[in-house]
Order: sequence, then C-alpha cells, then structure tokens
Amino acid sequence: MAQRALVSVSNKQGLDTFVKGLVDLGFEILSTGGTRRFLEESGVPVIDVTTYTEFPEIMDGRVKTLHPKVHGAILGRPTLETDAVAIAEHGIVPFQLVVCNLYPFQETIAKPDVSIPQAIEQIDIGGPSMVRSAAKNHAHVAIVTSPDQYADVLQKVTDGSMDDTFRRKLAAAAFEMTASYDRAIADYMAEITSDADDKGSAFGQQLSLSLQLQESLRYGENPHQKAAFYVEHDAPVTSLARAKQRNGKELSYNNLMDLDSAKAIAAEFDQPAACVIKHSNPCGCAVADSLAVAFDNAHAGDPVSAFGSIIGLNRQVDVATAERLCEPGRFIEAIIAPGYDADAFEVLTTKPKWKKNVRLMEAVFSDEGKGAAEYRRVSGGLLVQDRDDLPQPEDDWKVVTERQPTDEEMADLRFAWKVCRHVKSNAIVFAKGGMLLGAGAGQMSRLDSSFIAGMKSGDRSNGGVVASDAFFPFRDGIDEAAKAGIKAVIQPGGSRNDEDVIAACNEYGMAMVVTGRRHFRH
Repeated sequence: MAQRALVSVSNKQGLDTFVKGLVDLGFEILSTGGTRRFLEESGVPVIDVTTYTEFPEIMDGRVKTLHPKVHGAILGRPTLETDAVAIAEHGIVPFQLVVCNLYPFQETIAKPDVSIPQAIEQIDIGGPSMVRSAAKNHAHVAIVTSPDQYADVLQKVTDGSMDDTFRRKLAAAAFEMTASYDRAIADYMAEITSDADDKGSAFGQQLSLSLQLQESLRYGENPHQKAAFYVEHDAPVTSLARAKQRNGKELSYNNLMDLDSAKAIAAEFDQPAACVIKHSNPCGCAVADSLAVAFDNAHAGDPVSAFGSIIGLNRQVDVATAERLCEPGRFIEAIIAPGYDADAFEVLTTKPKWKKNVRLMEAVFSDEGKGAAEYRRVSGGLLVQDRDDLPQPEDDWKVVTERQPTDEEMADLRFAWKVCRHVKSNAIVFAKGGMLLGAGAGQMSRLDSSFIAGMKSGDRSNGGVVASDAFFPFRDGIDEAAKAGIKAVIQPGGSRNDEDVIAACNEYGMAMVVTGRRHFRH
C-alpha cells in the first residue's frame, strides 16, 4: 500500500515543490480546502479529505479535519494489536506524514484596526489538533510544520533515514509552534479583556515568552560566561534581530548590546546622524548636513574612547563616510546602518587594517516596533515595561527662567535631550552645534556626572547646553555647568528645590527648559 501524507497549510511557501517530491516517491496526498485547490492548480494529484471521511466540510470550513477517520489515521499505532483492530474495523488508512501549519493569527492581530471578530476567526482549531496528534504519535507519523524543514524531510524520506531521533526533533518543533501560537492567543485575549483601571493588567496576568535560538555566542560579557542570542518569532523588521550581517567576524554578546544602543540613538534623528558607542553609552554623537560630517563630529566628541567602538549611522553609508571611518588610527568593531552603497562597501572591506573583521550590519530604520514591551531579568522573576523610545512631545515643555533660549540653543537642547535618554543614569550631557561634547553616565551622584561631562568637554562647552535625565536635586549641578560655560539647560523638573535651581540659572543668565518627563536608564 502507498504511503499517505495529509497536507493542510496556511503558509504555502515551497509547498508545491515539496509535495511533488513526495508524489514522485510514491506518496498519496490528502488535503482540504485552499491547500487542496493550490496543489491541484500546481498539477499535484490530490485526494479530498471529504472523499476519505465520507463527511463534507461544514460551517464554512470550520469543521473538516475534526473527524475520527482523520485523527485515527494520525494517532493510530499499527504495531499495537488493539489499534490495528480499530484501524481495520473502521476503514482507517494511516498517515505516515502530516504537513501542517496554522492560520496566521499573529499576522492578523498585527494589522492596524483589525476587529475582534476578525482576530477570533483566525484562531485555528483543526490545525493544532492535527499537529499535536502527529507530534504525540511521532514514532509512527512524521510531523512537518515549517517550509524550512521540507528539504531535510524529503532527503530523509528519499534515502530511508527517517529515524526516531529526527522524528523527535520534528515533534519538538511542532509542540513549540503550537505553544507559541496558543501564547499569542492568550496574550491577545488578556489584552482585549483587561480592565484599564487595573494596574499592570495591560501586560496580562500570565507571561510566557517564546523565542527561537538564532545563534550560540562564543561567550557572554566575559569569557567564562556562556551565552546565546534568541529572537522573537514576530520581531519587528526594524529590530536588531532582523538586521543582516554583511561582513566581519561573528557577533559577540557585547557587540549585540552595543549595536542595539547605536541603532536606537541614530534612529532618534531626522537629520544625518552618527553615534559612537562604548559599553552601551554614547561617547560621541552628532547631526549634520551630511553623514560624513556627522561622523567626523561624533568621533571628535571623545576620540580616545572611540577606539574599539560601535558606530550607528541613520543613512546609507556613502564613500565619503566610509573614507572617514577608515582613517589611520581608527579602530571600529562594528557599524550598523540602513545600508552601504557599493563603493562604500568596497572601501570598508578592503582599505582598513581591520577590513576582514569589521562587522557591517544592515538594518531597517523606522518607527515600527517602538514602544514595545522591554524585559529585564532579576533573580526569580522578570520586570516588564514599555520601552522608552517613543517620540517626545514638546507640548508640556516650559521655559522657567527669566531668559528664553535662543533658536540655536533650542536646537541644541532638543539634540541633547534626545541623546540624554540613551545615557545610563545619572545622565548629564553637554552639547553644542548638534554635537555631543561630553557625557557623565552611570554615576551614583548627578554632580559626579556633571564633573565628568565638563572634564570630557573641556573648553568646547563654552556657550553650550546641558541635559539631565532627571531633576537637579540641588543647585550644585547648575554651578558646575556654569563653570564650564554652559548657557542653557534642559531637565524634567519636579524637585522640591526647583526654585533654588531656577534661581541659580537666573544668576548665571542661563535659560532653562523643563520637560516634565524623566528618562532614567538603569
């Protein structure tokens, strides 16, 4: 008797070639609905499942595979006497292969303005039932759930090497798919039924994450730590998980952390922008009329710290910028940008000493995916929050000093404020002319951060601006900024000593803008 395969898929990528290969190997193909029509149009001989079950599809196709002859053919164990008797008694013909993936529920709910009934209709019932049945009975039935598996499965069937170990791997992948699918449904149902007044309910009462291993890393933050990179199956196209590596050595744990920071900062700006990242903090950042000048200014912010850095660029890299990147004495670990023109790519991969090693990453820069949930592990649990990367409205900004900032100062304040929220708290940023001059990051005291920003800036800060991610608790931060020649300040406000801080600004003739929004970054 010929072997049989049950085929019912939503994603039809590569299906016709795969199933034709099965037919050539002597398989009979049973299928339903849209999959059957697709295969027939592709010239594949197909038996309609309703012909086998002798029961029609009903309720607009909602009920078609939920039938004893279908699940008996999947779950039956022909080598077990009691199962063999039932198979013979009820005219069941066992399947050796089930090819199934599910309705596009995640893709449906990701669409703007999708209605609840539209989402509910994309909850697959028959598909998960078949997948789980086949996965449970993987000793007798191979379950194929992804086009990525087609080539290996066809090869295994061809050379007769479909062993228990391979079947188990297919079953594990199948259970992972149904678990992820059910999690997406549960999360959606929690979202649409949550009480807006119930604190934290927007994240749901249960949280289960399903991520796929993308690559094992050489090590973690340090060589004695094991590490791996997992990605979300529905990661936005703009995410680091979807970036493409065009050149260079394999990425490390620290590279990935810094690349994410570099992309986030560069993506803040509409003008050509460049940022230089060390240990997840910007040691340089600038905007300019051209990408090459922006990089020059960003690198000049702190050229000592820039050695061995990660570079973020928000425009396709051109030859002029590539030449700047490759200047003698500069060592760059990785670059992330929307793309590289052909000549720039050649320069970056042939000219510098680090040509073979520099990691060139290509990523999509847009607002898609912003504001998504951010997860931080703590011992025994997980902290969840909205990512602090949404656009910053200026509606609530107020000038609270006697002097208004000039147009030039206001432009620099906007720039510094965008950079500041990407600097580890306590964050102090000195800037001028669309250029980061110095940043104090991760200090226990805001005054210490002010000292560091002033030291990094030197005389360049005269006439510049300062941004602080949280309020100044005392006037000493303003005093320190005044020593550095700072002329304008931007900060959230909200300290009980705001009046003293404002008075200090007035004493020095500084302009101060209060935003009403804090940007701690731990």
